[in-house]
Amino acid sequence: MPKYGNKITMDVYGESHGECVGVVISGLPLGIKIDLDSLQAHTNRRKATNSSYSTKRIEPDKIVIKDGLSENGTVEKDKIELIVYNTAYRKNDYSNLSFTPRPSHADYPAMVKYGDKVSLSGGGKYSGRLTLPICIAGGIAEQILTQKGIFICSYLSEVAGIKGASYKDKIPTIQELSNAKANPFYFFKDNIEAVEKRFEKARLSRDSLGGIIETVIYGLPVGVGDSLFDGVESAISSAVFAIPAVKGVEFGIGFDFALLKGSTANDCYYYDNGMVKTYTNNNGGIVGGMTNGMPITLRTVVKPTPSIGIEQKTVDLRTKTNTTITINGRHDVCIAPRAAAPIESAVAFALLDIIMQEDAKGDTNE
Repeated sequence: MPKYGNKITMDVYGESHGECVGVVISGLPLGIKIDLDSLQAHTNRRKATNSSYSTKRIEPDKIVIKDGLSENGTVEKDKIELIVYNTAYRKNDYSNLSFTPRPSHADYPAMVKYGDKVSLSGGGKYSGRLTLPICIAGGIAEQILTQKGIFICSYLSEVAGIKGASYKDKIPTIQELSNAKANPFYFFKDNIEAVEKRFEKARLSRDSLGGIIETVIYGLPVGVGDSLFDGVESAISSAVFAIPAVKGVEFGIGFDFALLKGSTANDCYYYDNGMVKTYTNNNGGIVGGMTNGMPITLRTVVKPTPSIGIEQKTVDLRTKTNTTITINGRHDVCIAPRAAAPIESAVAFALLDIIMQEDAKGDTNE
């Protein structure tokens, strides 16, 4: 099973068109209570909907406790396991793709690596369906972080070239971020019609679109993280890149640093009522791998859904010839609106793992 974490770990398993997907979480403090209703609501943010941009594969996505949690959500064992049963999969939609790898999917390298043993129906273990267990683990982590005064929100900032609000212009308030959790298009108030038209045009042409998710984190104290591989950016990036459609992450103003001089890029310090702050937040609240007390900000790009209904070029691995395929099945016109919750979850789990590691080191040093 793919595994992430050090002090607290998550093991994700299952396949898109298998019986279920699930997660084993190790290292949670015994006796803490998880709000199961809030956890379900958190994971529901990534569910398919009846909207124009979403897949028509509608799953209930009901979280089921398999082990380690009481019925009221109390952690009773070092390892807890939660699963979600798949109910609406259709393997026949992929029967014509056994030897013709889909462009921009994991099909070709997986076929070479695993041969006939690999299951790629619906993407198999490489599917975005596996972001559901990440949402479960990250949702639990986020509840614990909230108790520590840390607030995290990932939200849709740009889709199909249409821009909503961005922290690069103004960092959203906690209230604005809370509203964005309830409405993926909260920051597109002035151009939602343009977004809907772009979605509909792509749907009718059987094509797909990409987008950008931003994440803002309030409440982290100064000095969380460390240098090199123990840095906050390293941990967050590793977790976020587990989400299949993610192809890039930048912190603060990211690649815009290439356009600036040091005199304008640097975040200069000042005192505000006895607290050290920075006039700007170009570094996204992280320097030298450590938090500096400012809000953490990062942007994640989500590529267009690779499964599209337009005929595409590929190869036939049996005949070793060039060919074309048309992909059937039910797919998102744009993954980005559903990607905010998985990205937020990955970030939350990474941060909790770092904090728990540092707490453990502190206990050892006492």
